[in-house]
Amino acid sequence: MRIGELARATGATVRALRHYEEAGLIGSEREPNGYRDYRESAVVRVRNIRALVGTGLTLEDVRPLLGCLDGDVLANRPSERVLAIARERLDVLDRRIAAQTEARDRLAAALAGAASATAATHAAAATTEG
Repeated sequence: MRIGELARATGATVRALRHYEEAGLIGSEREPNGYRDYRESAVVRVRNIRALVGTGLTLEDVRPLLGCLDGDVLANRPSERVLAIARERLDVLDRRIAAQTEARDRLAAALAGAASATAATHAAAATTEG
């Protein structure tokens, strides 16, 4: 199966498939004309990769799960290893969210201060003109 066919069968972009291959998550054989040729089993593997990435895992997180990617990953009970990877990713996401929330709060405070200063300046200008 060529890369475009695999993309259509899985909903992944050709670019994403090349990225998965560079990351060592899927493999292909090269045809004499240079085209990539994927096995039919790549469809299940790519769907599983997309499902795991869709839950918030990174390709780096998915790499240790290579042995599990050819079955129904989301239907099976996750192993302790998978749960540990997911917990670590959740901790990373929580830290990022906290940092972004702090940055947002600082920006909101700065805007509120700027709005107050602008309003005070306009009020003072109106008082001196009147």
